[in-house]
Amino acid sequence: MIARPRWTQVSLFMVFVASAGCTVTSSHPDADTSGSGGSSSTSSGGSNGSGSGGATGSGGASVAMCATGSGGDQGGRTPDSKTLPCDVYEADGGPCVAAHSTVRLLTKKYSGPLYQVRKTSDQTTVEIGVGDDGLAKSEDQDSFCGVDACTISIIYDQSGKKNDLTKSPAGMAKDTPNDEASAKGISLMIGGHKVYGIHILPMIGYRNNSPTGTATGDDPETEYMVAQTDVYNNNCCFDYGNMETTSRDDGEGTMEAVYFGNCTIWNKGADKGPWVMGDLENGLWAGDTSPYNCNKSITDFKYVTGMVKGDAAGKNHWTIKVGNAQSGGLIVPFDGKRPGTRYNPMKKQGAVGLGTGGDNSSGAKGNFFEGVMTNAYSSKNADDDVQANIVSVYGQVQ
Repeated sequence: MIARPRWTQVSLFMVFVASAGCTVTSSHPDADTSGSGGSSSTSSGGSNGSGSGGATGSGGASVAMCATGSGGDQGGRTPDSKTLPCDVYEADGGPCVAAHSTVRLLTKKYSGPLYQVRKTSDQTTVEIGVGDDGLAKSEDQDSFCGVDACTISIIYDQSGKKNDLTKSPAGMAKDTPNDEASAKGISLMIGGHKVYGIHILPMIGYRNNSPTGTATGDDPETEYMVAQTDVYNNNCCFDYGNMETTSRDDGEGTMEAVYFGNCTIWNKGADKGPWVMGDLENGLWAGDTSPYNCNKSITDFKYVTGMVKGDAAGKNHWTIKVGNAQSGGLIVPFDGKRPGTRYNPMKKQGAVGLGTGGDNSSGAKGNFFEGVMTNAYSSKNADDDVQANIVSVYGQVQ
């Protein structure tokens, strides 16, 4: 994204047509609308509060609604917490085309290492595999690194597409390659088992600009990441997902990634953030207008599931979902049309990135634990099952 010279932030405001309320929600089956006059979003699983939207359109003729939803029991259905995320999405008809985690296995079909660690002193490496409990064998990292500095040199793709992530190459916003994250930057205790996440700081980022199988153009996709809600900043851009293969800003709609933070250079949600938003290039969007007040600040739980979904070509429809990664289901802060003709149709290029903007803007901060990408717009039931599985793991964080 073009927001400042190199990666250093400067004061910049881009003016967009804004709305004080929220737009009328889509009739897509993923949405669940309710209320009248000034509707509110219901929440579950420690979600981010309630929202309201005023009337939109001419003379207040149409009623603004906030999308709602829950990943908990609905219609007698209990979400499946045992099936791993990529196995859920494969059964749903849209298998993962990228799956990355230094914490755990994301599909039972994968038998390789989760990530590679590099020792700074002598550049030797070790592969970190998976234990019988499905979690990373972090003891191998601890034994290899000891007191020495180590970095995460490869994050392996578990999807079978070989969309592995290594440090980002030079790009438009930062014309030198990025750094690797410290292998010891962030750790969790999950059921008494220590695992490591990826601690993103300015000038750290990962990328694969030669992807296989990822969504391009206006084709559909589903993406999520699990991140820590109290580690963020207002710089561009703590992203995971679909980016330009050129590492340049190639214009609106050339990327579609999950963002977490409180950057307001382009757009914003309600209050002060942080928010889960979609990075669609030259715009971090909380909805289809700014401020989009149905997308609430996330301040009352520690780990978030952030999901961005782009619907099939020609539908001009996308969705943001948010959940507490430790309990409950998903809410739907936004489900509706793309934010203007600049994003319809989309022009996605399919690169896979983590921790930077599409043009290698490298000023962000965040803690990443897992994320996947598919090339299909997943069903509500599949999303609910994925969230249930996430909760079954991160709900054990001590």
